[in-house]
Amino acid sequence: MDLDFTEEEQAFRQEVRAWVGEHLPADIRDKVRAARALTREDNQRWARILGQKGWLAAGWPRAFGGPGWTAVQKHLFEEECALAGAPRILPFGPVMVAPVIMAFGTPEQQRRFLPAIASGEVWWSQGYSEPGAGSDLASLKTRAERRGDHYVVNGQKTWTTLAQHGDWIFCLVRTASDGKPQAGISFLLIDMKSPGVSVRPIVMLDGEPEVNEVFFDNVEVPAANLIGEENKGWSYAKLLLAHERTNIAEVNRSKRELERLKALARAEGVWHDARLRDQIALLEVDIVALEMLVLRVLSAEKSGKQSLDIAGLLKIRGSEIQQRAAELLMLAGGPGTVARRDEAADTAAAGWQHDALAPLMGSYFNLRKTTIYGGSNEVQRNIVAQTVLG
Repeated sequence: MDLDFTEEEQAFRQEVRAWVGEHLPADIRDKVRAARALTREDNQRWARILGQKGWLAAGWPRAFGGPGWTAVQKHLFEEECALAGAPRILPFGPVMVAPVIMAFGTPEQQRRFLPAIASGEVWWSQGYSEPGAGSDLASLKTRAERRGDHYVVNGQKTWTTLAQHGDWIFCLVRTASDGKPQAGISFLLIDMKSPGVSVRPIVMLDGEPEVNEVFFDNVEVPAANLIGEENKGWSYAKLLLAHERTNIAEVNRSKRELERLKALARAEGVWHDARLRDQIALLEVDIVALEMLVLRVLSAEKSGKQSLDIAGLLKIRGSEIQQRAAELLMLAGGPGTVARRDEAADTAAAGWQHDALAPLMGSYFNLRKTTIYGGSNEVQRNIVAQTVLG
């Protein structure tokens, strides 16, 4: 296992650092570094900038319009973007549905959908969880009935991240009820402007409608939007979830938050508190350990060996580290925080001298979700135990 970067990889890092430093809009960078909410236009603007460079599709092979980077190059790109203060690339299009379309879509579907994902023009949402089907996703009930050349979809999805901005949504739907629950699930691509699709925001503790309920009332979906074979969607979903849980590790974002935590502790005069320093040191050790785990996976891929099947473990450790960082930021910030992100924006606009503290509580509340989405950590621990221990 070689965890050192080659000279070529270090040169690539410098290229990315220089380009991102030149092209990342300052107003977006400042929002990210201050943990303030980003608008749809903020996210789309950065996505389009990356798309014009060909870097939004960072993990794609050249055959599908990507840069053809290695896994190590993709890791270095993500790290430099995070440290520069760039928004996280929303994964639903380029990281989640695109690999499924590449692997199981028809050539026509690939030509139709992939270019708009790579350019950042189309906003995708994920239609997986339902009110009675979260971590137990196989129990989903949203139905799609085949009628000639189209499906009629009825049902409800929930906790759909940023669906209020969505152009398209990829959904798991039930197309058969016989046999095992997993055997009757299909993978559909649905235009969110279709008649019968409605979105109802769920306002979170931080005041943001980040997640939503999505309702399907006799929505007609062309059969041409079915990915792969009918009733085989569970197999395609597993490929997507592996991408999601690896992405959730967010080690590069955690490294950025660690530096933010250290700076805040110094600014607030609590850097010399021995107990806080101990907790910061423990967090840093865990971030380094998580990074080493990620690099082990990359090293295996680079050498052509079997990649470690530890997506669940990366998700567990990454999400818990994000929560601990938010807790320590709250401790360092003290009482000068407010609960809602909209209130934080108001205090910043008013020139409040502690405006850097204002978003901390909103971030703390928001990150309670990380150990639930993408498959709760309790469920992930069971999967890791079965996979690793047998």
